[in-house]
Amino acid sequence: MELPLVVGVDGSDAGLRALDWAVDEAALHGLPLRLVYASRWERYEGVAPQESAPEEQAMADRVVASAADRAARRNPEVEVTVQVLADDAVTALLREAPYASAVVLGSKGRGEFADLLLGSVSLSVAARAGNPVVVVRGDRAGLESGHDRVLLGVGDTAKGSPAVRFAFREAEARGCALDAIRAWRCPAYETADRDRRAAGPEHHYEQQASALVDAAVAEEVEAHPTVHVRRTTVEGPAHKVLVRRSAAADLLVLGARHRHGHFGLQLGRVGHAALHHSACPVVVVPRG
Repeated sequence: MELPLVVGVDGSDAGLRALDWAVDEAALHGLPLRLVYASRWERYEGVAPQESAPEEQAMADRVVASAADRAARRNPEVEVTVQVLADDAVTALLREAPYASAVVLGSKGRGEFADLLLGSVSLSVAARAGNPVVVVRGDRAGLESGHDRVLLGVGDTAKGSPAVRFAFREAEARGCALDAIRAWRCPAYETADRDRRAAGPEHHYEQQASALVDAAVAEEVEAHPTVHVRRTTVEGPAHKVLVRRSAAADLLVLGARHRHGHFGLQLGRVGHAALHHSACPVVVVPRG
């Protein structure tokens, strides 16, 4: 049995956008949907751990009931269950992640920059979860899959990576194209010495990037012959290249590497930039 999509709900506008996206995603893949609301009720003085503050519990019940109703109206064929957990949101969602196909969260900002700044819950879960985490953000075309394109950021060790497999499965399910892109840069000290290679040092680094893209997608191209793959190399900083290209994509897929001796994932500059500024939903897929 396929694991469900887990959606963190809180009643916010960003949370509702994430819920709508998750309902469509669940329907696309034939997955059940689990709506999770979390709050530390025990923070109320005098409330025993096994009890809850009546006002907080009533609000939680209203939020999940409204979310479940919204999901049913959007697609009545998607199986929906709800959970209300007495814990902080990050801890609760990280605990749910191993039992989910993916955790789906809204991108929550502050004030007039709400579309640019990422909420602490979404960032913390994306950085630490052991399963894929989707942060739903971006413009209307990206949220409504109007571009018919999945964007895959190819990292240094992308061959056979979970992120590559995720991107191909997503493109196949959506019936859309897959852009596998690798950014490259030539060190400044090499551009000053153009006699070292006949074609110039830039050609060398571009060829390296192209070879890495080819190696990254080779196995999945055979496994998913119906997916049209566009291999692209672009000169420039990876975080800027991917954010710019996200404006023409419906989903940006990135890998994240576990750090030895540290708790969680290393998102790095690319991951942070994408989660804060992408024009479409971003999925962070851990490499294990």
